[in-house]
Amino acid sequence: MQGAVFYLLTVLIWGSTWFAIRFQLGTVDPSVSLVYRFGLAAVLLLIWCLVRGVSMRFTWREHCAMAAQGACLFSINYLLFYWCTGLITSGLVAIIFSTVIVMNIFNGALFLKKPVQGRVLLGAMLGLSGITLVFWHEIAASRAVSEAASHNVLIGLGIGLVATLFASLGNILSARNQASGIPVLQTNAYGMSYGALLMVVYAAVSGVPFVFEWTAAYVGSLLYLSVFGSIIAFGAYLTLVGRIGADKAAYATVLFPLVALAISSVFEDFTWTPIALTGVGLILIGNVLVVGQGLGARWRRRVAVA
Repeated sequence: MQGAVFYLLTVLIWGSTWFAIRFQLGTVDPSVSLVYRFGLAAVLLLIWCLVRGVSMRFTWREHCAMAAQGACLFSINYLLFYWCTGLITSGLVAIIFSTVIVMNIFNGALFLKKPVQGRVLLGAMLGLSGITLVFWHEIAASRAVSEAASHNVLIGLGIGLVATLFASLGNILSARNQASGIPVLQTNAYGMSYGALLMVVYAAVSGVPFVFEWTAAYVGSLLYLSVFGSIIAFGAYLTLVGRIGADKAAYATVLFPLVALAISSVFEDFTWTPIALTGVGLILIGNVLVVGQGLGARWRRRVAVA
């Protein structure tokens, strides 16, 4: 029962964070918002580590490994996602991010020497075809308004895919860090700290002013993204990985885009069309082909036992 609660938390929180990001866009530059978001999350995690009495001493090589993970997973990728969210609806951003499963497979083969199966290639093609169909209505509608709007959609798609690539590389770095014995809790605490510091450097070099927006929407979304999106969701997801396995836990990334699209259809301009629904179906089928083998094997074993 507790595992189901963690699973539900992961899907609902990560499915809603894409919409919450929109409230971070405006007066405060995205890089500065990320400093606030991951800086706050890092402070809370570091305090939690101290309260629990876990070891916080690591070698400089381990700190470099955690910093690399933080750069890919807690700063660069999110900065690109914030830019992407300013160009397209949050539901579509979540759909783009769902392709991280496919990217993880190929990056795992490249960097971790894990073999790629034929079903993965088929799943990747279905996923890319699905993204094209989901974006089709948005691209067509923007073209009807202006060429500039259509250009923004294409730019948003490109930025989102690059952001997802950085997130995937962050996942690979996390796998390497865990394999080398660096605990997840401390890695996230230090990784978010390094990610926030990287955004401080970026903002300073870019000449971005460090301002704050004292509105309910900005403060509320910041707290939600820091506490729920950056601490609780990651904690719930990593707990699932330990309890039910990485393959089954990763299925949450298949489901939360549907939550994001549902929110986007209510509060934003995303419209469900037959083509978009077909695209979502292809994305889900493709992701199931990629990650569903372990789930299917477990299901067959349960049926056999029954």
